[in-house]
Amino acid sequence: MQLLIVVPKQPVITGNHITARRFADLLPQYGWQATVVEADVENTAAIPLALEQHRPDVVLLIHAYRSGRCWLQLDPPPTVPFAVFLSGTDYNHDLRVPDRAVVVDRVLQQAGAVLLQNQLALLRLGQELKTDRSKLKYLPPGIRLGNEPYPLREKLGLLVSTPLFLYPAGIRPVKGNLDLLLMCDKLVEQQPNFNLVFCGPPLDEEYTARFFDTLDARPWAHYVDQIPKMAIADSMRKADVIVNNSRSEGVSNALVEAAALGRPILAADIIGNRAVVQHGKNGLLYFDQQQFVQQALQLSRDLKLRKKLSKPNPSAYAPEREIKVLSSLLNQLVAKS
Repeated sequence: MQLLIVVPKQPVITGNHITARRFADLLPQYGWQATVVEADVENTAAIPLALEQHRPDVVLLIHAYRSGRCWLQLDPPPTVPFAVFLSGTDYNHDLRVPDRAVVVDRVLQQAGAVLLQNQLALLRLGQELKTDRSKLKYLPPGIRLGNEPYPLREKLGLLVSTPLFLYPAGIRPVKGNLDLLLMCDKLVEQQPNFNLVFCGPPLDEEYTARFFDTLDARPWAHYVDQIPKMAIADSMRKADVIVNNSRSEGVSNALVEAAALGRPILAADIIGNRAVVQHGKNGLLYFDQQQFVQQALQLSRDLKLRKKLSKPNPSAYAPEREIKVLSSLLNQLVAKS
């Protein structure tokens, strides 16, 4: 069976591409051969060409708005059944922006299945969406842990005893990278040896410029560019705490990886993060700057707390389980067509 995965045009190290590649690499064990193509409003021929070359039995759109708008523009409309993998941006932002909501609604109405990896969001959307609720399907999140080494502390000249917080995320407004820097000003006043490290691709030119201007004025803040995907696990092991300050997430691949590895997490209290972080068990959730500073100080100073939150749980995020469920959902779409 042939699957075409349509993913928004972005750097390949972003979450959408990592998810698409994981699907494509692991689905063959269940009889599915997958091809990944980018949805690009400036290259409208890419999807029709992929459809013609690969003759897929099913199409999977990753991101209802960014991939879906390109799909809806195809003329004539494809007859192949398709599913849509909803992102956090889709349901936390795009459904609340009128011109984008029109696109997302049309995609959801036409899709044979709507996949989510966040059970909390699935319950909420089941009450809010106009589309047939029976289309909503839970796909358990999975992650592949890399085994490449990464000299994170050595690159920065930091001792093992120096508190190091790592924020793996693209540099763009929704991720709150700049806000996190500003919040940490209060923290550093009380914890002078604190260090915050960012890694991830710049995805917004104007925002990235402001981010680096702010970072350069803070000697305790560092940027190490894009860590190779297969080296993320090692970099996380060398950090004391994994941070997420995003305003919107579906389910963060980085937090899933941190939870699988058992690295303590400090994350903004949003629905996407609550799907992974159990407050007081594998991490801490904060609502505002005051809570962030208080909890970051605790994590910086309290080794026993960090050990308490360090509970590796790779079986909960086994990619084999994710792919088994995905292949079953794809088979169901084929059977209905």
